[in-house]
Parts: sequence; C-alpha cells; structure tokens
Amino acid sequence: MSLYPPQPWHLTADARVSIWRVPPAALPALPAGAEPLLVAGRASVFTAWIDYTPPGQLAYHELLAAVSVKARRVSCSITGIWVDSEASMAGGRELWAIPKGLATLDFTSGPTFTATAATAEHWIATAAFKHRPALPVRLPTSFEVVQERDGLLRTPVGAKVRPRPASADWSFNPDGPLGYLDGRRPVASLELPSSTLRFGA
Repeated sequence: MSLYPPQPWHLTADARVSIWRVPPAALPALPAGAEPLLVAGRASVFTAWIDYTPPGQLAYHELLAAVSVKARRVSCSITGIWVDSEASMAGGRELWAIPKGLATLDFTSGPTFTATAATAEHWIATAAFKHRPALPVRLPTSFEVVQERDGLLRTPVGAKVRPRPASADWSFNPDGPLGYLDGRRPVASLELPSSTLRFGA
C-alpha cells in the first residue's frame, strides 16, 4: 500500500505567502530548460508557510520557496521545500519530482502567526505574519509547477483562495538553503485562510 494518495491530491490549507524580487544571479538552480520570468531585471520568488488540515486528504506543515518561470501560463518551479510528513515527502518526490525534505515545523496561530523550520542539521527560517487592513487582492486560481524529470514535468494546480493582505517579518539562516533571501525584504505578503487545492493531473 502506498504511503500517499494517488493524484490529484485534494487539500485544505491555511497559508501565509511572501513575494520577493531577486536578481537572477542570486537565484537557486532551476530545472534544465526552465528560465526565470524577469520583470525589470528581477525574478519573483514566492515563499510560503502552509498548514494542511482536514478535510483535505493529508494533514501536515510545509515551508516552500518557488521561482516564477517563463511558460505559456502562470508557472513556477519549487526550489526548496520542507514538510513534516513522510507521506507528503514521498508523494511529492515520486509523483511530481518536487524535492521535498523532512523538517521540524512549528506554527503558532493568533493575532500574530509565527512559524519556524529546522532540519536535524540546521535552522532554515523563521517568520511572523500580521493581518493588515487593505483593499482585496486577486491571485491566479490555476497554475503549473515545473520540475525536472526527463525534461520538464508540468503539474497543474487549481486553487480557491480568498487572500488578505498581511505584513511579514522573516529571518533566514544565511548559510542555509534560503540564505539567498537573507537581508532582503518581501515586496508583499498575504494570508490565504481556508484555501482549497487540487494538486496534480
């Protein structure tokens, strides 16, 4: 019996997302054949803390970083991702070539959402999010995740989200896998409560 459900995965999530503008020379490696989507000479990097909860098929915590890449539709490549679920790690790697690793992720909800992630070897990142009043924003409700497997493997993702603007304060281990974001500030941050995702074909 497989550790994980077959695709597509139907997931329920509370997410906190920050968007960064990064020079292409500072980006982590992308799959062969994938190019970052540049605007005014900078790439967009998305970092997210995600709490997957019932009634979704899997329940676990996640920290990820993804780079927007050139494609016919909205697409990104996940360059760093950590979960606290062996089922999620195995499924992500085997189904979609997503390089998930295991980590300890601690989330605390309340007026301020705080999160930290660390592996057995090192601390990765810590963040604190606060809701702030602002005009509603819109996000794509479908996109593709582009990873490397015998060329480029494109995985469709559908989402239903109701984003809320937020402020975020991040700290990164400068010697860790997200160290290229250390010392930078996000250009925008969002809360995505009670989101639903359909991940995979």
